[in-house]
Amino acid sequence: MHLSRRNLLRLGAAAATAGPLMTACSRAPEPATSNPGTFTLYTNAGHAYEAWKQVVAQFEKDHDVTVSWQKFQWPDLQTKLQTDFAAGTTADLVEQPGGSATVGLAVSGDVRALDDYIAKDGKALGYPDDWQAAAVDSWRHEGKIYGIQMALTCNLLFYNKQMLSQAGLTAPPDNWDDFLAAAKALTKGDVYGFAPNQDYTYSHPWLLQNGVRYFNPDGKQLLTPSPAALEALQFQADLVHKHKVAPVPTASNDYSGPQKLFSAKRAAMIITGPWDLKPIREGSPDIELGLALPLRKTARATNLAGAGFFIPAKSGKPDLAWDLLKRIVSLETQLKVSKEAGLTAPRKSWAESTEIKSDPVMKAVADALPFAAPFDAGLPATGKKAEVDAAYKTLYQEVMVSKKPVQAAVTSFVDAAKRAIG
Repeated sequence: MHLSRRNLLRLGAAAATAGPLMTACSRAPEPATSNPGTFTLYTNAGHAYEAWKQVVAQFEKDHDVTVSWQKFQWPDLQTKLQTDFAAGTTADLVEQPGGSATVGLAVSGDVRALDDYIAKDGKALGYPDDWQAAAVDSWRHEGKIYGIQMALTCNLLFYNKQMLSQAGLTAPPDNWDDFLAAAKALTKGDVYGFAPNQDYTYSHPWLLQNGVRYFNPDGKQLLTPSPAALEALQFQADLVHKHKVAPVPTASNDYSGPQKLFSAKRAAMIITGPWDLKPIREGSPDIELGLALPLRKTARATNLAGAGFFIPAKSGKPDLAWDLLKRIVSLETQLKVSKEAGLTAPRKSWAESTEIKSDPVMKAVADALPFAAPFDAGLPATGKKAEVDAAYKTLYQEVMVSKKPVQAAVTSFVDAAKRAIG
C-alpha cells in the first residue's frame, strides 16, 4: 500500500501533476480567521478522487464556502504541517497517513480530540462500531480519539496465477515454508520467484507473522522477542543472498520496483497492497492476478496501513471540518472511491456490501483486513517515532542490500533507537 504510499499513501492512487503540487507546497495557507469564506483542506497528492470532488463541491454549496484544496506527497505534507504548527497557521482538515502519525502530533497538542463530535454523531455515522477495531485503536491516545480512518488496507501476497500453474503449483503459499518452496520453483532464468521491496515498511508483515513487537513500552524494548526478530529478518535476507530467489532491492525512494518487475513478468510473487492494483491492471492486463491471505509463521498477520483525517487544534472551522470528514468517510463515498480507484475501507459494512463481495480482488483484501495490525503500536506516543524509523530503515537496507550480518545490524538499530527514546 511506510506510507510514501506505504503510509498509505500507497493506496493505489495516481501521482498528481508537478505544477499543482509545486504550487501547493510553495504557499502557506492563510490563517482561517483571516478569510472566513475559505476552508482549507490538505490531502495526499494522489487522492483527488472524482467522488471526493463531488463531496467537496456539495460541501461548498451547502455552507457557502470556498475550499482551498491543497495536495502534497506524504513526506511533503509532514514538512508542511510542522511549518504550519510552528507559524501558528493551520489547515481546517488534514488527511494523514494513519493514526500513528496523528498520535505523534496529538502528543504535542496540535490535534483536536474528536470525542465530543463522536458522542453527538457517532451512532448515525456508525462510528466506532462499524469500523475494524484496529482502525479505531490506532487513532486513540490516552483514551481520546484524534482522527477517523478513511481508508484501511494491508500488505498481502500478489501472485501470477499462470506462472504458479506452469510451475506445477495448485495454490498460493500459505506459510513461510510453502513460500520458500514456491519461490524456488518459480525462479527460472531471468524470472524471480519473489521481488522484495526496498521500502523498509514492507518487512513489517514478516516480523508480525513471527510474533515480533517493534516497540514494547514496558521497559522500552525494541524488536522483541529478539530471536524471533532475528529469524524474520534472516529469512528475508536469505531469499536474496542465500536462496537467490529474489533480486537485491534497489535503495531509492521509489517503492514501485517490485510492482514493475511483476508487471513485466520478471517476478511471480510480490507482497504489496491495493495501491498496486491499478498499475498492474493497466500495465499488464493479460496477467491473471491472484491475491492470497497474509502468510503465517507463528501467526497469520500483516501490517495495517491506510489513511484518515484529523482536525488541527487551531482549526478556525472545526464544526465544518467535522461535517466534511463525515461526508468523506460515509459508506456511500467509500464505495464510490473503491470502484473508482481500488481504495479499500475500514467499515465492516463496506466489507459486507454486495459491491465488494462480488469483486474477487476487493473481497480478498476485505478478507485479509481482520489479520492486520499497526506495526508501530505504542511508539508514536514517545515522540521519537521518526528517529526510530530512520534507524530501522538503515537496519533493513544494511541487511537486504549490503548483506550485513543480521545480528550486528539489529544491535546497531537497538542502540540507536534506545538513544533516541531515552
